[in-house]
Amino acid sequence: MAKSQSDSYKKAGVDIEAGYKSVQMIKSSVAKTYSKNVLSDLGGFGGLFEMDLSDIPNPVLVSGTDGVGTKLKLAFLMDKHDTIGIDCVAMCVNDIITVGAKPLTFLDYIAVGKNEPSKIKSIVDGVVEGCLQSGCALVGGETAEMPGFYSEGEYDIAGFATGAVDKSKVIDKEKMVEGDVLIALESSGVHSNGFSLVRSVFNLEEDAFKTFEGFDRPLGEVLLEPTKIYVKDILSIKDKVNIKAISHITGGGFYENLPRALKDGLTAEVVKDSIKTPEIFNLIEKTGNIPNRDMYNTFNMGVGMVIIVAKEDAELTLSTIKGSYEIGKIVKGDEGIILC
Repeated sequence: MAKSQSDSYKKAGVDIEAGYKSVQMIKSSVAKTYSKNVLSDLGGFGGLFEMDLSDIPNPVLVSGTDGVGTKLKLAFLMDKHDTIGIDCVAMCVNDIITVGAKPLTFLDYIAVGKNEPSKIKSIVDGVVEGCLQSGCALVGGETAEMPGFYSEGEYDIAGFATGAVDKSKVIDKEKMVEGDVLIALESSGVHSNGFSLVRSVFNLEEDAFKTFEGFDRPLGEVLLEPTKIYVKDILSIKDKVNIKAISHITGGGFYENLPRALKDGLTAEVVKDSIKTPEIFNLIEKTGNIPNRDMYNTFNMGVGMVIIVAKEDAELTLSTIKGSYEIGKIVKGDEGIILC
């Protein structure tokens, strides 16, 4: 087969051969995510995945897409790219698990100013790790070299996840009632939201490399801690208890995301003192002189996900999911959320 090569395209800033090298470098890593259901290899025009529906008689496909936002700016600054892919997977699979869908496949899209195969491999290694943590197959992706659009050394990444759930087991907030319990799942830190505010609070060009009082590593490393993936936690409990709803606490924090999971006429009453808030949020609030309400309207504040269950199911949920704890209850009202 003739070798694809274009000197003219290379002079314009697009190195086709570097793209081929990137694919060869990531093939073995991507293969780690494959199961017997994957029928295609990396490099085709479409990823083939054979669904086993033996335990899903009435399947509903659930899809989600997201990126990592301006957290990427910190990755560029720190020249650390091996965890950003975890963030990308997490933001997608954590969304689709909220309705009870088990993630099956994942696609990534990476756009770069210049294709540096070793950097692409580092990014994709993170995506692979995220797929392994969530149990889905990385069946394909795209790396676009776009000189003049992205600066050299910069890139963007987006992900696309597809999962399935039986129609009878879709998590439905309409079963929610007054007295149901709010159970928090701990976050791993800031996750991948609110970084525009973080970057306005700190001079990251300098502060990212400082170790602040109360921390054992530089600020940049604390902030780059990858987003926690909750798929296995939810799958471990969803057939044991009647989950009324799940809220993924992402951009907009508590005030935006908890109300999205509530039945009309009901409000989430959150006991603020019960929340185990990591020190990083206290540092952001103090350094930026940010009103506490704005903190809860921007960040996860240590709670990456909230599961709403009946009071009688709370104990089993807490004992099954490590790092979970009770933060409040469902009450009547139209406020959406009350932090007390």
